[in-house]
Amino acid sequence: MWRQGLAVCFFVFSFAGLAGAGEALSYGRDIQPILSEKCVACHACYDAPCQLNLGSGEGVLRGASKLPVYDGTRTEAQATTRLYLDAHGEAAWRAKGFASVLDARSGQAALMARMLELGRSNPPTPNAKLPADLDISIRRDNQCPLPDEFAAYQQNFAHAGMPFAVAGLSDGEYATLQQWLKQGAPVDEQALQPSPAEQKQIAEWENLLNAPGAREALVGRWLFEHLFLAHLYFEGGEPGHFFQLVRSRTPSGQPIDAIATRRPNEDPGTQVYYRLWPIQGVIVHKTHITYALSAKKLARVNELFYGTHWTADAVPGYGAQRRENPFETFAAIPPQARYQFMLDNAEYFVRTFIRGPVCRGQIATDVIRDNFWALFQAPERDLYLTDAAYRAKATPLLAMPGQFDEIGDLLGLWRSYRNKRNAYEDLRQQAYADAPAPSWSSIWAGNDNALLSIFRQYDSASVRKGLIGEIPQTLWLLDFPLFERTYYQLVVNFDVFGTVSHQAQTRLYFDLIRNGAELNFLRLLPAESRQAYLDDWYQSSGQLKMWLTYVEADLHTPTALKLEGSDPKRAFAEVLLQRYADLNARPDPINRCRGAHCYRNGLDEQLRSAEQALSRLPGRPAAGLKVIEQLPEASLLRIELAGGRREVYSLLRNRAHSNVAFIVGESLRYQPGLDTLTVYPGVLTSYPNFLFNVPVAEVPAFVSALEQARDQRAFDRLVERWGIRRSHPEFWRYFHDLSAHIRETEPVEAGVLDMNRYQNL
Repeated sequence: MWRQGLAVCFFVFSFAGLAGAGEALSYGRDIQPILSEKCVACHACYDAPCQLNLGSGEGVLRGASKLPVYDGTRTEAQATTRLYLDAHGEAAWRAKGFASVLDARSGQAALMARMLELGRSNPPTPNAKLPADLDISIRRDNQCPLPDEFAAYQQNFAHAGMPFAVAGLSDGEYATLQQWLKQGAPVDEQALQPSPAEQKQIAEWENLLNAPGAREALVGRWLFEHLFLAHLYFEGGEPGHFFQLVRSRTPSGQPIDAIATRRPNEDPGTQVYYRLWPIQGVIVHKTHITYALSAKKLARVNELFYGTHWTADAVPGYGAQRRENPFETFAAIPPQARYQFMLDNAEYFVRTFIRGPVCRGQIATDVIRDNFWALFQAPERDLYLTDAAYRAKATPLLAMPGQFDEIGDLLGLWRSYRNKRNAYEDLRQQAYADAPAPSWSSIWAGNDNALLSIFRQYDSASVRKGLIGEIPQTLWLLDFPLFERTYYQLVVNFDVFGTVSHQAQTRLYFDLIRNGAELNFLRLLPAESRQAYLDDWYQSSGQLKMWLTYVEADLHTPTALKLEGSDPKRAFAEVLLQRYADLNARPDPINRCRGAHCYRNGLDEQLRSAEQALSRLPGRPAAGLKVIEQLPEASLLRIELAGGRREVYSLLRNRAHSNVAFIVGESLRYQPGLDTLTVYPGVLTSYPNFLFNVPVAEVPAFVSALEQARDQRAFDRLVERWGIRRSHPEFWRYFHDLSAHIRETEPVEAGVLDMNRYQNL
């Protein structure tokens, strides 16, 4: 709500002295730093309460809206409200229904000032649990009062001032913001400008993307549709400078005039120029999906797309048919080039649809397991690439739903696309039954993007290179048709402002994609073992879904992999870890200890002891480690070391399900006694749910307390001793330090973390 409104924030930013009452404040110098460090952690992306985005002057001036972006009951598509794209300037945003939070009206202070006053008059009790009746959940009912509605809001929600339900602003910060508001809240934001070195590289990439000719235009269009979501940066560029690829009405050398279509593959209505546009505002981790550009990458693109002879007579048009089947739209481009480009950068592409472009992705995440590994089929073993006759038969069957929003047609549309997908799966099974049996050479091993780990935390997820955690229940094997369909279904064609019909079609088809990836992996295992694994993945109601919706699995065609023992899946994973050890970016001795030393190499004695203790937590289901039932999906552990140093670990709760095959009733399929923990160095989430701060000497005691906490009372004592609650006086220092850790260890990936999901433990 606005009660979660002007939101909260990030890190204590103190001003040694405040400008005199008559001295004008600078928005860029004095105001945005406070908003960045105390407000952006909630107010960014589409899930910003009341659409109030405080990461830029443009967002502050736009203000707030009562209309939510996330609406699972919407029967008509909503107008898009994307910053910098869908309107420019205050008047344009007012015409779209946004109300100012800066304007004083009828003798009343600005809405922002009144929210800050309300928060200051009712601060949370230091380091105490928040009141149980104060709703801080991500699905709370946002009130978003207009200025003339504030009096009623204040009476009804006395504890819902800003920052909401968290340690508040410092005295200096509060005084600075109030003084700025009294001065009329001027905004003097300066746009980010590329450096001369970046300008040179921008020109080189824009020349490539806008080269004349039909095949060049087709490649430019394909690359745009695959990179439009990226935060692009240049090797050797300025730290913190990122760019996005946009379609502009103006060519290189002129100011960008961005074309704002609902989706990136809709008709632009005019001649298009692909341009690299500096990203403005604060970088937030949840939308920061990075992609490096360099001279080497430019040469690689030229090699892949222009290194072989092929022609394009004309560039296809736009429309629903072109959106639903990119395999037809881009058929002229060699599929080997398209697939290899995606493989070279597989972590980026999986991140676009796993971490997501919309900041709240349960429409996709409730169809996946809480942890799994992803592998990719080698291009030379992918029949869609190597067999033109098979490709011609398969391509018409690869169309995807979601292009038509009418709720009355939902069932018919779904059946049509499901039947096409199942016909494709039958065709694929027949073709691969006649191909050489799968072997280790069937798995792509071109670079360290080949092995990926995915972790889901309810309505968000993360992906990292390498094989992290214990051997998971399921693995995915993605070939080109699966990889490309997943990307188009969940990224290019997905409309967060779309109808319930569009969102349902997206979710239902992604269920088929997951099933296809699992069946591809199953094909690697001995034929006689497959039914048992399939029954384990689709327990209970999942059996009904197998009968109603999916194609029959291939339980007969042999594999060339020799996997010993009674558990071939485990045997496969263990050989995978050995065979591809040089590619595995994330060796994991904590979760997969193979001896007495369950810690990383190169650590000092105290940290070795800490990791040795932490290694006792993975591998134990909640039935035997009861504290898992008390932990949220993503907890962070900050271990304090000597000399002011620290190490950060993620404690990820992996929830078990009998199956993940249905769009509703997920809680009915939970198997809480089978939940497990993954413990890993680093921040493996954009949305911390809680933070523990533990001196390194106390880590063994912390682990013992986790092992012994069998009820709520024991867990509360643990939180009292080591937890950092929202009301902790130094909450922002600790919370900010998580981003500082990312900045120190992976500087390109750094961004403000989100605290909308930080829980009241």
